[in-house]
Amino acid sequence: MVAPHIAVVGAGPVGLALALHAARVLPAARITVFDARAATHDVAADARTLALSLGSVQFLQRLVDWTPPHAIAEVQVSQQPPSFGEAVVHIRASELGVPLLGAVASYGEVVAPLQRGWQAAAAAEPQRLQLRLGTPVRAIKPVASGVELDADIAESFDLAVVAEGGVFADQVRKALVHDYRQTAWVGSVTLDGLPPGVAFERFTRDGPLALLPRADGRASLVWCVPRDDDPVRALDARQRLALLADRIPAAAGRPRAITPLKDFALGLNAERTLVDGRSVRIGNAAQTLHPVAGQGLNLGLRDAHELVAALRHAADIDSALARVEWARSPDRWATIATTDFLARSFTWQLPGSGLARGLGLAALQRVTPARHWLARRMMFGSR
Repeated sequence: MVAPHIAVVGAGPVGLALALHAARVLPAARITVFDARAATHDVAADARTLALSLGSVQFLQRLVDWTPPHAIAEVQVSQQPPSFGEAVVHIRASELGVPLLGAVASYGEVVAPLQRGWQAAAAAEPQRLQLRLGTPVRAIKPVASGVELDADIAESFDLAVVAEGGVFADQVRKALVHDYRQTAWVGSVTLDGLPPGVAFERFTRDGPLALLPRADGRASLVWCVPRDDDPVRALDARQRLALLADRIPAAAGRPRAITPLKDFALGLNAERTLVDGRSVRIGNAAQTLHPVAGQGLNLGLRDAHELVAALRHAADIDSALARVEWARSPDRWATIATTDFLARSFTWQLPGSGLARGLGLAALQRVTPARHWLARRMMFGSR
């Protein structure tokens, strides 16, 4: 086990989860978490929606006293318009012998308890653990003993973990970049007849659309459409409801109300490697993905877990970083490739592409072992 002095840049869900896990697993490590947001900022009020896999839920529950607010018991995947009948893939927690497939939570519902947990840990061990809010890190540069951070003062650390993500439109471009020329419209919709605990993934003629269950007939909406031929932007709320009713499956119910929607440009922005000297990038800092499979945060939490495991079992920091590079590669590249393929497929103007997707969904529903294998990959990643 190594005992490094670690700087964690970014107090979002991935950075805080890594810090809490490392503080417990590496009891001799010194850990400082930096974030630009002010200490007075009410992170609990952040309503952005997060989709959590079962593996992520279990990881978070080991770190803090936390109950997922909205469990997902079933996922239904379908295509509109159907190419030949209505092919629907049903993935159910009961079939897999697990209590839930995942959960839906707001950003604040995840980050606030993690931040409280880290603040309590830092208060208990102030010489070892720190939280420095309102402290942006302007630069990280290599030095002989590790890295030097340019924050409010220049400080040296053995290791810097960069977990600051951001959205595709605002990010510095990394080694692998593809602009999908798609827009995600994100908000909340109320539906009459929405079955509780059921999430819907719908492949429409415009792009993928997801409904993630919340309470009282509400669902979080992620609606992906072409940027150059956007069918949503010019519509008012009533017109958006009508268009949405035409896009979603009947099993989801009928949309009755919709909140104002925010739009985000979608793209792939990924590093080829996680490690650069004594710096390592995890989560959105390493790879920003299309939301089609809802795997971005889950992949980042797996990055965090594997990095701490490598530090725990390696003899020194450099061998730990070499281990995490190859250990994360299969899961990371499989997830990047899957989401990239699904996102690009909606830009292909090929005859029969809709039929091919429909046939694939129908086959997946019929072949139970394949369906269960896919479900477990979505819940736990590549193991």
